Amino acid sequence: MNSAVCWRKRQRRTGMQRKFDDLLLGSIELFCFAAELGSFTLAANAASVTPAAVSRSVARLEERLGARLFVRTTRQIRLTDAGRRYFEQCREALSQLADAEREVTGEQTTPAGVVRISMPTPYGHYRVLPLLPAFRERYPHVYVETHLSNRNIDFADEGFDLAIRGRAPADSSLVARKLEDAEMVVVAAPGYLKRAGVPETVADLQTHECIQFDLPSSGRRLAWTLQDPLDDGDVLTSGSYATCGDALAGVTLARAGAGLFQTYRFVVQDDLREGRLVEVLRKAGGRTRPFILLYPHARYLTSRVRAFVDFLVEQLAKPTSATPPIGHRCTSTQR
Repeated sequence: MNSAVCWRKRQRRTGMQRKFDDLLLGSIELFCFAAELGSFTLAANAASVTPAAVSRSVARLEERLGARLFVRTTRQIRLTDAGRRYFEQCREALSQLADAEREVTGEQTTPAGVVRISMPTPYGHYRVLPLLPAFRERYPHVYVETHLSNRNIDFADEGFDLAIRGRAPADSSLVARKLEDAEMVVVAAPGYLKRAGVPETVADLQTHECIQFDLPSSGRRLAWTLQDPLDDGDVLTSGSYATCGDALAGVTLARAGAGLFQTYRFVVQDDLREGRLVEVLRKAGGRTRPFILLYPHARYLTSRVRAFVDFLVEQLAKPTSATPPIGHRCTSTQR
């Protein structure tokens, strides 16, 4: 009895069967090349095969999955929704296989590949994006894909590696790591203050135009975070102007003299220094809001994601902040 027959008999006894043969794994790798490069021809050149071989590999996967992975035209290819989801999972799996191989063989792991991160618009513009050239210099083979948005994301479905948010979610499967506590300020243009007067107390806000910010996920109006001797907490304000989804629009309105606006000091520090905006209610407006880095459990981090996590913490986390180490899980919702 030959070895192949013996192997099939052992498979039947144990219930174990191969799901991924060499041809399938090769097809997945060629599919990922095509998805990343946006071309069968470029993928073929990168893999030293023919474009026809790439096309056959993709067709083989589509037949196996029962779904189209690409929309093909005469000039380009584009991932379908199913193709995008499949690509994100396959890319991560191939990266983990490469990391595992390097770890076992003792080869020095050089972080490489794409890191996808979602973050709020103001924090991205003023705190994270300015750091990317330094990160790129340190890790030249890692590409950071930034998505600036205040909406909630689904890590698995949308293929994100990291997210920065102002609160930790109730989802205990995510790791939460505080980056910093950002100071809040209330500001207005000099022209507005000359016209409407300078508020001296939190109660004075009731007679002022207060530019509002609505949360895009729920439409809920965001209260102002103030220190009031009578009510140390969130204060509801009112006004004729509101913006939804992009807090920087509120800063633009404030510069134009539309009213008072509460935002982070790091957003308006240049405006304050150059006189375009003036800080008011200094004693009441100095409370902070946290910014938290979220990611799946550290056990599943690739070397490139771990490198970016460590870099962000190094650059942004204050020594005095309570920064939980990698592995600390979210267990409750924080404000």
